[in-house]
Amino acid sequence: MHLDGSCQCGAVQFSLESDSPYPYMHCHCSICRKTGGSGGYGINLGGDAHTLRVAGQQHVAHFHAVIREPGQRPKRSKGYRHFCKLCGSPLWMWDPRWPDLVHPYAGAIDTPLPRPPDVVEAGLDYVAPWVDVPRGKGHRHVGTWPHESLREWHARHDLLK
Repeated sequence: MHLDGSCQCGAVQFSLESDSPYPYMHCHCSICRKTGGSGGYGINLGGDAHTLRVAGQQHVAHFHAVIREPGQRPKRSKGYRHFCKLCGSPLWMWDPRWPDLVHPYAGAIDTPLPRPPDVVEAGLDYVAPWVDVPRGKGHRHVGTWPHESLREWHARHDLLK
């Protein structure tokens, strides 16, 4: 599926191809909550890094989030979290360990996204106490991270595009 995206101020526009465009997971970890906003969670989609095209690249900056887990020393993520340096909108994440993948933030995508048949509420061990986590049919709760990858979830639901 072809995806078009942009930042809030319009200085950055981007496009890419995605075989896994369903926003199926709400990540409630502190990194996503603090950098992605959107109701206390971040949603990343999967895309082909080789197809990423960016207009307004001069307005794009990136950072490496600090991973803080109980009982462990803080460490820097290897992932590059890209954002618009004019308005602060999160745009996409890319990690050199998986160079063929790019993970755009669903909130930055302008193309209408398909509704997922179910949603994984992930990172609940780190959820902020003010967040009302959706419950009931169609919401699976996971303390940390699901064992199923983004691509595996799409394949199980026969949704690979």
